[in-house]
Amino acid sequence: MNVVIIGCGVVGAAIAYELSLIKGLKITVCDRQPPAQASTGAALGVLMGAISQKIKGKAWQMRQTSIQRYETLIPELEALTGRKIPFNRQGILMLLSDSSLEKMSAWEKLVEIRHSQGWDLEIWDTAKLQNICPQVGSKKVTRAVYSPQDRQIDPTALTLALVEAAQQNGVTFKFGVTVLDASTSTPEFCNQLETTEGKITADCFVIAAGLGSTPLTAKLNQIIDIRPVLGQALQVRVGHPLGNPDFQPAITGNDVHIVPVGDGDYWVGATVEFPSNGDEIPPNQELLESIREQAIAFCPELATANILRTWSGLRPRPEGRPAPVIGKLPGFSNVLLATGHYRNGVLLAPATAYAIREMIISQGMGSGELGRSKGSGGRGQGGE
Repeated sequence: MNVVIIGCGVVGAAIAYELSLIKGLKITVCDRQPPAQASTGAALGVLMGAISQKIKGKAWQMRQTSIQRYETLIPELEALTGRKIPFNRQGILMLLSDSSLEKMSAWEKLVEIRHSQGWDLEIWDTAKLQNICPQVGSKKVTRAVYSPQDRQIDPTALTLALVEAAQQNGVTFKFGVTVLDASTSTPEFCNQLETTEGKITADCFVIAAGLGSTPLTAKLNQIIDIRPVLGQALQVRVGHPLGNPDFQPAITGNDVHIVPVGDGDYWVGATVEFPSNGDEIPPNQELLESIREQAIAFCPELATANILRTWSGLRPRPEGRPAPVIGKLPGFSNVLLATGHYRNGVLLAPATAYAIREMIISQGMGSGELGRSKGSGGRGQGGE
């Protein structure tokens, strides 16, 4: 069976790798850019699973599936490719500046729920926080929630390793290839794509192209409306680890992430900027500066850090529906969507790959119903 995946960010690459483990599939991935560009290349890779407020349904299930899969996936990929994938196993620490009784009882309830689900979550008072993470110096921080089983990963290193491992398993990758048109053999069966490299035929097409998914679905007269939301981040150099060099979790608070990336360097981000008119979003320098100032308020030592680089990327946010969009393209039996992950593409990539794999296995594409998998993520907290 021929499967073509369009898009090679972290989601497309994860799907390609998971499908490469199934016998009897011939898989081709095409992208108009090299892998891990667009939103994947800009992401911070903070995987907020247990610490997220999602507690049931598809939204929690996908998070849980992904966090569990990462524990086996990273060693698997490293062994296959010989690449080192920076993967921070020291958890996520969320700083709280509002410890009102209402807020704290909500966190205490989440701790109980996670415990019943088999996950650890701890609430730290300021004394414990100061003892374990002395770099946190803000008077406004009144408590912290520590999630030892959540993770942070380098999204680009992960994607490149997924591509290399998939290649070793026989997947063909075509970069610098743009899809020009799509044609159908019957009203609900897409049989080939017209590309800048000629025609590509397949039994099944998976659209994992983020913001590029909208023009692709338009070619099949079924527009999935995905809009850009800009995020800016920066890399700073302190020159030494903040606080305890042996305990360097990703720190987050007020939706600002401080991510240790080794050698005394930290990623700080990210802004959330919506288009004001049309799809153009010029990066707002003041917003990036306010993110930096918030990070300094949490960890005052960051004030002396040198800014090494700044960057931005566009996140794909589905318009008028929850993120992500996973399932069949309406009206088609053999076109699957795995797109619109908004701020959780890296977090949800493994679960998305599983969902697509199940749809393809469950009924061998093109023969009847495929089974639906609708994700839900909404506009809430992003792991980036």
